[in-house]
Amino acid sequence: MASFLSPSIPLLFFFILFSSSFTPSATVVPTAKTFIFRVDGGSKPSIFPTHFHWYSSEFAEGPRILHVYDTVFHGFSAMVTPDEAQVLRNHPAVLAVFEDRRRELHTTRSPQFLGLRNQKGLWSESDYGSDVIIGVFDTGIWPERRSFSDLNLGPVPKRWRGVCQSGIRFAPKNCNRKIVGARFFAKGQQAAVIGGINETVEFMSPRDADGHGTHTASTAAGRHSFKASLSGYASGVAKGVAPKARIAAYKVCWKESGCLDSDILAAFDAAVSDGVDVISISIGGGDGISSPYYLDPIAIGSYAAASRGIFISSSAGNDGPNGMSVTNLEPWVTTVGAGTIDRNFPADVILGDGRRLSGVSLYSGEPLNGKMFPVVYPGKTGMLSASLCMENSLEPRHVKGKIVICDRGSSPRVAKGLVVKKAGGVGMILANGISNGEGLVGDAHLIPACAVGSREGDKIKAYALKHPNPVATIDFRGTVIGIKPAPVVASFSGRGPNGLNPEILKPDLIAPGVNILAAWTEAVGPTGLNSDPRKTEFNILSGTSMACPHVSGAAALLKSAHPDWSPAAVRSAMMTTASLVDNTNRTLADESTGKSSTPYDFGSGHLNLGRALDPGLVYDITNDDYITFLCSIGYGPRTIQVITRTPVRCPKRKPSPENLNYPSITALFPVSRKGWLTKTLVRTVTNVGQAEAVYRATVESPRGVTVTVRPSRLAFSQAVKKRSYLVTVTVNTRNMVVGESGAVFGSVTWSDGGKHAVRSPVVVTQIDPLR
Repeated sequence: MASFLSPSIPLLFFFILFSSSFTPSATVVPTAKTFIFRVDGGSKPSIFPTHFHWYSSEFAEGPRILHVYDTVFHGFSAMVTPDEAQVLRNHPAVLAVFEDRRRELHTTRSPQFLGLRNQKGLWSESDYGSDVIIGVFDTGIWPERRSFSDLNLGPVPKRWRGVCQSGIRFAPKNCNRKIVGARFFAKGQQAAVIGGINETVEFMSPRDADGHGTHTASTAAGRHSFKASLSGYASGVAKGVAPKARIAAYKVCWKESGCLDSDILAAFDAAVSDGVDVISISIGGGDGISSPYYLDPIAIGSYAAASRGIFISSSAGNDGPNGMSVTNLEPWVTTVGAGTIDRNFPADVILGDGRRLSGVSLYSGEPLNGKMFPVVYPGKTGMLSASLCMENSLEPRHVKGKIVICDRGSSPRVAKGLVVKKAGGVGMILANGISNGEGLVGDAHLIPACAVGSREGDKIKAYALKHPNPVATIDFRGTVIGIKPAPVVASFSGRGPNGLNPEILKPDLIAPGVNILAAWTEAVGPTGLNSDPRKTEFNILSGTSMACPHVSGAAALLKSAHPDWSPAAVRSAMMTTASLVDNTNRTLADESTGKSSTPYDFGSGHLNLGRALDPGLVYDITNDDYITFLCSIGYGPRTIQVITRTPVRCPKRKPSPENLNYPSITALFPVSRKGWLTKTLVRTVTNVGQAEAVYRATVESPRGVTVTVRPSRLAFSQAVKKRSYLVTVTVNTRNMVVGESGAVFGSVTWSDGGKHAVRSPVVVTQIDPLR
C-alpha cells in the first residue's frame, strides 16, 4: 500500500502524535474554527475501508468533521483550533489547508434583448434547452411558482442521479420534471454561526427564505408565465433563457449568514456526482480579495466540474466601477459582468423652482399626485450616519412630513427608506455618490422614493441647502420600453484587469443584469426586509447575480444544440460573437461615466444569442492546457495537485500564460524595459461550421501598437478541422500611451466572407514583473 509515514516514525507513535492534538471527548472546542483540508486521496492506508474512516481515526473525531469531499476534491472540512490545523498542515498526506471563508451573493424582457425568438434560431434548434440540467448554487428555491411548472415536459433525463432532499416545508413532492433535484448544505453554517442558523427566518431545507435563489433559477430556466409583473411594473410574459431546461437547486447560502466555502465545496461534490450539465454560481468573495486558485474552494470545485465537461457560469461581482474589482477569475469559469436592457422604470424629482430631474423607482404604493413637500438633506449637519440615513440617525423633528435626501452606501438602499419612514418622513430621494456615478437600479420602496445619479443628487442637495423654502415631489412614470442607448455597462459591474493573472482578460462578457424580472419567494416581500409585509410572485433585481444565470441559460441552449461541445467551446461561441455596440450602433457606454467602455469593462462584449448558435470557429481548451497554464504561473506539481486531484508534471521549459488558448488575447510587457519590444503568442481555432471554409484575418491594432497575424489565411476541410496562428505584438514602450485604463485595446477577427466573424479582443499593457 502507498504509505505517507516517514520510515523513521513508528506507526503507533504517529497515531499518538496526531490523536493527542484533539480532545477525545469534546465535539465543540471554544476556539475552534472551520478549516478545509485537501488530502492526497491515494495516501489512504488500506486498513481503512473509506476515507471517512481514515479522516475520523487519524485527523479529527467524527463529530467534528463537517463534510467529506470525494468527487471534486479529496479531503474534508472540520472544526479544529488554529493550532490543531497547523499540526495537520504538516501531515505528509495533507496537500493544503485553508480556513473556511464567507462569500456574498452578487445581487422579462431580457431573452428577447439577447436575440432569442420563438420558433426559430437558438430556441428552436435547442428545443428551448430541453433535458439540459442546470445546477443553481444559491439560497434555494420556492418550487410552487409558475416558473417551475413541469407542464408538457418530458421525463427526467435518465442520467440524473440526484435527490430531492426533505426538510422544513420541503418534501420529495416539491420536485417534479422541472425541478429535478434539490439539496441544502448547512453544516458549515451551523458550525460557524453562534447559535446556529436562525430557524425563525430560515428553512432548514432547500426552500428559499431569501428570494435570490428563486430569482436566479427562474432567470436561467423559468417556464413561460403569462401576466407577470411586480405590482404592475415590467408586465408581460416572464420566461427564462432556457425555458425547458431542468433545474437542480443547491442551497449553499443563507438569509442572514451568507455562504461558506465548506458548504459550497460540498455542493460542487454533489452536483458533479448528481449529473448536472451547467452550474450557475452567483457568489463571490465578500472581501474584495481574490485568493490564489489552490486556496479557493470555488476555483478548485469548478475546475473538477469543468474537467468533467460541466459549464460553469459565475458573476463578476458588484464592486465596479473601480478597476481590478472583477471576481471569480479562474480561466475554466465563464465570468459574467452586467449590462442594462432597453427597459426602465423612470421617476422624476420635481423641485419647487420647476426643475425636473430624472431617476428610477419601483414604488407602487399611493402616489404623491404632484403634491409638494418640504425637502431636507440630513447631511448638512456633518454627521455621516445621518447623510447615509443609517438606523436611528434621523431626528423625527427634522424630517417629519418631509422628503429626505439620503446618500447611497453603507446600508441597503431599501433599508434607508424604512429609516426615513420610522422617523416620520413622507418620501426619500436616494442620491448616488461619485463612486456610483450615474448608475441607477430600481427598488420596490416601502415609501415614495426614487434613486438619482451623482450629478442630479448634487443639484437636489444644493437646492435643499440654499433655497429658503425648498420643496419637491416625485412623479412615478411606470414602465418604459425602448430605452436608448442599451445595453450599457452597469456602473456596479466588476471591472478588469484580472488581479491574479492579467494575462487572462476578465470579465469574459456581460449580460443583462439591471432591473431583471424573475420569480420570487413567498417568504419575504420584494425589498427582502423582514418588516415588508407585501407578497409578490415576481420581483425585479439588479446585480451581476442576475447576469450570471442569463449565461447559464445560454450555455444550456448551446449544449442542447451542440452536445459534443466542451465548456470552453461553449464559452468561446458566446465570446467571439458578442456585441460591441448598443441599439444606437455606438460603442458600448459605461453607465458610471457616460463615456465609451473598454474590454476591461465588458470583456469580449455583450451576449448575443442570435449569433452564438453558429460561431464558425471556436477556441477549445483541454484539461492539459489548463495544467500547462497553472505551470506557467509558477505553481509547482504539488500545488497543482491541490486543484486537479491527480499528480502532474510541468514542462522543463516554463510556458507562457498568455498562450492559453483563450478567446481573448492579452500581451503584457514589463515596465522596466524601455524601447521596442516584441512578443509572439499562439492560438488554435477549431472549425465547427461548414466543413469546407476559408477564413481571413482582419486586425485592428491598438493605438501605438503593431499587431500582425501569421498566417493571415486559414483553410479548413473535412480532414482539417484545426488550425493554429501566431499573433505578434510590437510596441515602443517609450511612446506607449495607455490612458486611464492602463492598457490599449484592439482586435483580431477571422471572417469567412460573410456569414461568420470570429472576434477576439486584444489587450496590450505594461506591468511590474514583480507583481
